[in-house]
Amino acid sequence: MAEEGNEERVQHVVVMRHGDRIDHFDPNWVKQAARPWDPVLINGGKARARATGARLAGLDFPIHRVFVSPFVRCRETAAEVIAALCSVGGTDTDPSRVKVAIEYGLSEMLNNQVVEPSVVPKDGNWFPDVSQLEAIFPQETVDHSVTPIYQQIPAYGESVVNARRRFASVIRSLADKYPHENLLLITHGEGVWVSVQYFYKYVDMFVDYCGYSLLERKITFKSPEEFTSENFNLLTKNNDTGLVYRHLPLA
Repeated sequence: MAEEGNEERVQHVVVMRHGDRIDHFDPNWVKQAARPWDPVLINGGKARARATGARLAGLDFPIHRVFVSPFVRCRETAAEVIAALCSVGGTDTDPSRVKVAIEYGLSEMLNNQVVEPSVVPKDGNWFPDVSQLEAIFPQETVDHSVTPIYQQIPAYGESVVNARRRFASVIRSLADKYPHENLLLITHGEGVWVSVQYFYKYVDMFVDYCGYSLLERKITFKSPEEFTSENFNLLTKNNDTGLVYRHLPLA
């Protein structure tokens, strides 16, 4: 129970993987692509993202903010999800329902386990300016006042351990930065894995396209800016939201 004068609320954070990427279905795509390190979604991936957005819109709490990895597969996923979240009655849209921003800290794990060295951009220029990254989103939903937790993507050669620490840090930092709001973080499979691994240290997990975890925590505000929070609870049930995991014995 909160002390007299203190406000309590429950914050929700959804951590979601992008939709179906084209290079996992067409092995020749990389050879022909102008940006082979940044695969787009197939049409089925966009449809899956839209359907997942509709499911998220039906949760018993609203999503206020969406943070997105700069990779195009995540931005295309976010565009479909946002369309579903802003849908009103299936025909009209209300873009004031949600705000969106790019977060470089949600980027893919940047090493040769995930991104082949042969496709890494020679000039080191992975992405265009952030305004071009945001152009895919409805203009009214983009929050230009947001300062990313990470100002740029990690350097290529990032270790698995450091990537996982990055994901964990960004999830917590974004939640703490926006304690009055419920967040959707659209990222990569490793980021979703980390959000579950936080609770189950020894776990083997498969994250399907558009699979997501659902976290919640109780926050007590002493003032609008000063608060304390409990640890996150994992609400996701096994094999319910595109995540399949099993506990591993201690080594």
